[in-house]
Amino acid sequence: MKKISITVGLVSTIATMGALPAAHAQSSVDPSSVTPSSVTLYGLMDAGLVQEGGVSKLTSGVSAGSRLGLRGTESLGNGLQAVFTLEAGVLSDTGRSDQAGQLFGRQAFVGLNSPLGMLTVGRQYNLQSQALTDVADPFEGGLAGAATNLAGYSATRIDNTVRYTSPEWRGVTATVMYGAGEHTAIAADQRSLGLALGYVNGPLTLRLARQSRAGEPGKADVNNTILAGNYNFGVATAFAGYGRNTGDGSSMFFAENPYGAAQAPAQSSDSRDAIVGVSVPLGATTLLASYVHKDDRDAANRDAQQLAIGATYALSKRSKVYVAYAHIRNRNDAAYMVGNATEVGSGNRAFNVGLRHAF
Repeated sequence: MKKISITVGLVSTIATMGALPAAHAQSSVDPSSVTPSSVTLYGLMDAGLVQEGGVSKLTSGVSAGSRLGLRGTESLGNGLQAVFTLEAGVLSDTGRSDQAGQLFGRQAFVGLNSPLGMLTVGRQYNLQSQALTDVADPFEGGLAGAATNLAGYSATRIDNTVRYTSPEWRGVTATVMYGAGEHTAIAADQRSLGLALGYVNGPLTLRLARQSRAGEPGKADVNNTILAGNYNFGVATAFAGYGRNTGDGSSMFFAENPYGAAQAPAQSSDSRDAIVGVSVPLGATTLLASYVHKDDRDAANRDAQQLAIGATYALSKRSKVYVAYAHIRNRNDAAYMVGNATEVGSGNRAFNVGLRHAF
């Protein structure tokens, strides 16, 4: 990362320059009035070769979305800080903006951080999606093995949100997030509510998260809940998660009928997700594997299973190469596809190889 400190540090330098005229010394800034602040410029570039659905292509954001961001803080005194993040998605293969061309489509929020917790407003991550990718999935929501191919909710981020995260107490943190729909009365209101409770104790990480949003007019609300956990045994880290999804749109859905089924697939309104996985560090290499099961509770019983393997090799602390393969077995005309961190995919199997560099 490149960190740019924006402090009035020159004040003390100026004060030591005895050759300054008296008039200049009288008009200089009082050091006691200086407010320390900083801005961090950071980013990640990821590009890889993807083979899926009989097509080979070079694409961006296979293991993680390419991005360029700014993150800043300003000390306001008494432990209070102003904070902000602006994060733009970038397509490394074309140079264009990701997230449908939004300037800061990945994250855009401002808020206050204090000993009483952090309050932020703007475009922020879905709490259930964060628990799935950060805690339950050894592939961290990327590569062909991304658990998001089958599990949980398809909207990674939510606009117009107010989010509060409590301070840590004995390893426990709580988060609540409200999203104002800001739609007209003609369309669905799309208001959302997210709740999460996390616990970290040494090698153990647990998180319970629920994300709800108002359904389309005349339809039930959409609810996604997950209990996620992982445990680092030293020689390997074990991952697991169990999710419950209710309401139309609570699971991934492809209206274009990608496999040409005689009966076009319908949205699942009731399903369960089970995830197990492992990561094994071997020096600079980390081996990855996971199994995801989608249990559709609707009458159509459109179940699916995904098996994935992969590996990363660290060239340095900030650069790594990766390879992964995943296969989905769809039942009863289910239409799930193998995607990656930024794409939904185009078939039921995919192979990835690529490079990512963080800065």
